[in-house]
Amino acid sequence: MKTMDQSLSDDQRRTRKVRRFTIGVSFAMIIICNAIVLVALWASGINLDELAATPDVFNSKYDICLRLAWQPVAGTADPIRICSEWINLSDPSGKTHHIQQEIKFRQGPDGGQYYVDQGEHADYRLLVLVLVVVAVIAFGLLAKWYLVGRYRLRLESVADHGASLGH
Repeated sequence: MKTMDQSLSDDQRRTRKVRRFTIGVSFAMIIICNAIVLVALWASGINLDELAATPDVFNSKYDICLRLAWQPVAGTADPIRICSEWINLSDPSGKTHHIQQEIKFRQGPDGGQYYVDQGEHADYRLLVLVLVVVAVIAFGLLAKWYLVGRYRLRLESVADHGASLGH
């Protein structure tokens, strides 16, 4: 009966060791994987603010126009006059905002209004960043699974080796 209790307590001890090791590996992998992602983000030079930003355009409700300029419009022969420099009243820095050169305008279906043409604004840098993050997470999970499995096998082989010496 005593060997059965001792065997049970050995199993519980091994289970606790594996659980502690799993927590330690999880914590280490979180730190390592986050460090890899942050270093990759820093090394790539991707500016997330710029990547997800919408174009900065004049809004007559919140801005004061300082300078007008002529802009061509897709679908019309004549350019239109738009605000090319303005102050945003909700911007505490007080800096002037300028229209970006890559912004294109189009005439709306109503014929009188002009809109910023968003076009196809595909930026594959964001897709690559997401794929790198997914790959790092997958690598971390596989590494954790492998390390915990190897540790569990090592503990079991040590226990089996010790049990065979005792008989």
